[in-house]
Amino acid sequence: MDTPTIHDGNSQRLMTDAELAQWQIDAADAAAKRQAAADAAAARASALAKLAELGLTPDEIAALVGA
Repeated sequence: MDTPTIHDGNSQRLMTDAELAQWQIDAADAAAKRQAAADAAAARASALAKLAELGLTPDEIAALVGA
């Protein structure tokens, strides 16, 4: 993989090893947070669907879980 560059105003340079390592950590952390948010959204959608399958109305579901 090519080393990403840093743009400081009008100058451009390669990232240092420390900057690259931190950038990779930050990118992995951001990806993990996106996945966790997607998992939570899927779990919520599944729970709402199950409540609807039990026969609850949308108003009843909203009263239980909030809008």
